[in-house]
Amino acid sequence: MVASAYQFLSILINPHQPQIGSYQPNMSNIRVRFAPSPTGALHIGGVRTALYNYLFAKKHGGTFVLRIEDTDQGRYVPGAEEYILEALRWCGIMPSEGQGIGGPHTPYRQSERKVIYMQHALNLVANGTAYYAFDTPEELEAARGAAAAAGNHNFKYDAISRKAMKTSLNLTADEVQRRLDAGEHYVIRLKVPENETVTFTDLIRGEVSFHTSELDDKVLMKSDGMPTYHLANIVDDHLMEITHVIRGEEWLPSTGHHVLLYRAFGWEATKPQFSHLPLILRPDGKGKLSKRDGAKFGMPVFPLSWKADTPEDSFDGFRESGFLPEAVVNFLAFLGWNPGTEQEIFSLDGLCEAFSIEKISKSGARFDFEKAKWYNQQYLHATDDAELARLVRPLAEAKGYQVTNEYLTKVCHLMKGRATFLPDLVEQSSYLFGDVQVFDNENIAKRWKPESRPVFEALADHVKAQSSFEAANLEAAVKEFMAERGLKPGEVMPMLRLSLAGTMQGPGVFEMMELLGNDRTVERLAMAFSHFDAIVK
Repeated sequence: MVASAYQFLSILINPHQPQIGSYQPNMSNIRVRFAPSPTGALHIGGVRTALYNYLFAKKHGGTFVLRIEDTDQGRYVPGAEEYILEALRWCGIMPSEGQGIGGPHTPYRQSERKVIYMQHALNLVANGTAYYAFDTPEELEAARGAAAAAGNHNFKYDAISRKAMKTSLNLTADEVQRRLDAGEHYVIRLKVPENETVTFTDLIRGEVSFHTSELDDKVLMKSDGMPTYHLANIVDDHLMEITHVIRGEEWLPSTGHHVLLYRAFGWEATKPQFSHLPLILRPDGKGKLSKRDGAKFGMPVFPLSWKADTPEDSFDGFRESGFLPEAVVNFLAFLGWNPGTEQEIFSLDGLCEAFSIEKISKSGARFDFEKAKWYNQQYLHATDDAELARLVRPLAEAKGYQVTNEYLTKVCHLMKGRATFLPDLVEQSSYLFGDVQVFDNENIAKRWKPESRPVFEALADHVKAQSSFEAANLEAAVKEFMAERGLKPGEVMPMLRLSLAGTMQGPGVFEMMELLGNDRTVERLAMAFSHFDAIVK
């Protein structure tokens, strides 16, 4: 870090050095960013943040930027960055600029921008709004202990405590230079002014104020030469010309520091507008939804599955659970936002048109998984049969089902009205791909009378004799047979359903017959009647 500091000393004294970040804001050119950290799987709350940024940008014809904030190298997880991009791609909310896409402000990965951050940090030291702090970790721990012994258990590095610390504010210029020359451990901290009120307007929450006595002197550059989130975030938002920062509520307490940083850099005129999104709450409404709540409540809380070295760090995803991305996006949009109408089903384009920050709630939104399932049902029902067949073919083939696209499309048509998840289209229709493997013997025992077998065999012959094996014609033929024999629907239809599917659940009896075809239907009826006799003996 010391070498980097020397590298930029010339910048501080070179009057011909171009001014850093000299753009002027253009509010007709909206620019927003999603800036996740690659520390593991992207939580569904992060996807919602990305979605709201995307919707806002598209609504106003702006730009949605993806930036990877990987300054905390100790928490970096291989594969996490790729996961983030794949999750956004699956949801259909891909950025138009940023990491993995390109654009005019490369690089978009913060670990590749260290030189830029050091340059800006040193400029703050030079203008007196930041300072070197040479305290070692041991000395900081001793200071905390001394404060606790004096009754202050909430020690913070601030305008009061810094007076007793080893900083460039207290040491002579020669002593500071000697320590820098010797390569001593140091960080660069923000110098929070004393006795001021910092105020900004949040587009969701209105006016928000912090007194500087509440704020600590945040570390801006760490001892390893990496910036903290606070410095890198402000510098990058400015240089990347971000006009609106839409992020989670957890960053609201840090915004006072960020406003001070914009002032310290002289960028107040180009400061973005802030919007802090409400928390996503657990299904029971008790606290923030965490990554562990998925296992606890039996539901996914990540867009895609994530496999880690340990089971407790591995998670199921919405995609692998059988959700359609359009349903997930629609569900997430309503976790904190409402269009103010009765409409609940929106395409992505429709969401872009209807979205507005003013209609985002301040209060937390409960993660209602039943509602998520409802959305998925609506989208499954509305999806084209051939598209569903394309999506579930890998699931069918994994079970060993070898069928034509035409046949699989017909299965999806019959089953989608009863399905909640994509796998349901295959798992709940095994009897349409092969012989019935499991019968509802309890219902069979209640309904089947062996002495009725001749009547059902005659019905099977009547079905077999039909020249047209379409559902409407089959229904008419069976009703004709029942009328001639004086049979009631309750005596016949349940046994036909149990014969064809083995269960009382499923699509229409005559639609199943049409799909199975004449030969398979008649064979299945004969096999079922023999099974029924064996059950009631």
